[in-house]
Amino acid sequence: MDHILKSLEAPVNPDVPELRTGDVVNVHVKIKEGTRERIQVFKGTVIYKHNNGTNSTFTVRRVASNGIGVERTFLTRSPRIAKVEVERHSKVRRARLYFLRKRTGKSARLKQKFN
Repeated sequence: MDHILKSLEAPVNPDVPELRTGDVVNVHVKIKEGTRERIQVFKGTVIYKHNNGTNSTFTVRRVASNGIGVERTFLTRSPRIAKVEVERHSKVRRARLYFLRKRTGKSARLKQKFN
């Protein structure tokens, strides 16, 4: 029975590194438009990570034009993700950074973590 479940499980995407909450990342997503396929970069802060095997997700938040916040959730094992680049790690004390939704400007900054 166990081998049947493993065969249905999505393979791990090698282009997604180990992410932590507070990381500033560039997510390169494959987008299909008609017959053409292109890669779009979504840059932002990881505010949430949901570890659940095949259904593992991470949510990235960025501030678009006119100060509008945009959040996008990605499946960790999705073949639609071309690659994920971690730009920097931030020092955070909680697992979910929902408080960033209410903040703008300097109060929305996170301290950089140096290894």
